[in-house]
Amino acid sequence: MEHVARHLVITGRVQGVWYRGWTTETAEGLGLSGWVRNRSDGSVEAVIAGPREAVDAMIEQCREGPPLARVVDVTVAPTAEPATAGFEQRPTV
Repeated sequence: MEHVARHLVITGRVQGVWYRGWTTETAEGLGLSGWVRNRSDGSVEAVIAGPREAVDAMIEQCREGPPLARVVDVTVAPTAEPATAGFEQRPTV
């Protein structure tokens, strides 16, 4: 099973709508590792890593987000796998 890691930047109405908490719960449910954080420009940034099928499923779910979110775009790029296991919320940058 191929493992991959992806860096995501999610834009739209994605802060103040529980996007980070939703991302953490969804990623953990898929068995993914990585992190998520708000950015000062109003976007949400995440790194997700794990089996390719689970990462692809997470990316598709990020295009919708939690019920109150209004996702405009999800930019996806390859990245290195995170150094730690599990999934965490990080402070805003």
